[in-house]
Amino acid sequence: MIEEIRSARDMEQLVLEWGFLPFFKNDIPGFSIEEHTPPELWYDSESGDWAPWDWKGPVARTGTNIYGKIFWKKAGFVSMEWFPDFANYRRDGYDFDARFDDGLASYKDKELFDAIERHGSLQTGQLKKLCGYGGKDGKKGYETAITRLQMQTYISVADFDYATDRHGNAYGWGIARYATPESRLGYEAVTAAYSRTPEQSLGRMLAYLQKRLPQATEKQLLKLLRM
Repeated sequence: MIEEIRSARDMEQLVLEWGFLPFFKNDIPGFSIEEHTPPELWYDSESGDWAPWDWKGPVARTGTNIYGKIFWKKAGFVSMEWFPDFANYRRDGYDFDARFDDGLASYKDKELFDAIERHGSLQTGQLKKLCGYGGKDGKKGYETAITRLQMQTYISVADFDYATDRHGNAYGWGIARYATPESRLGYEAVTAAYSRTPEQSLGRMLAYLQKRLPQATEKQLLKLLRM
């Protein structure tokens, strides 16, 4: 078992071992990438590097997991072993179009979702421009809507784009690139748990996490899994 995260490979392996893994320390002790990363790697005060932040993009690209703001509206990973049940529960049995048709999703959410689906993937800046966010007269509420779509599992972070210097070296903070899980991993893989009811998926995940995380209460685990 991975005890410390010292590379992108370690991070991916811990995600696969645990199935669910928040990025940041939370109210479940020992249940985060932050707590499994040595302090000197979490932030190097001399170089200014944040190693785990550089690793999350390569891990998200592997196709073995889904990454995004999915736990308490904060970042985390779910392995593909568990993502179908996670999506089935969070979506409550709805594909996005059906959710919109039933009046359970806003036009603002649909506009963002449709743009991402139509283009395959879009960087944050591209998505904002296409949908009219930003600037003096631009729409408001982008972060709320894009986080909601991630929490509902209709979109995820596929990768991060970086600015490059004249030598081709990446620098600065990565800019999120969004895609639908279906476009990256295939519709059948993502919807593999649709034969179960959302509550059955919740029960499977809860039973697993109670064994994996005996230090957590049922209330804490339900808070993790619910919207």
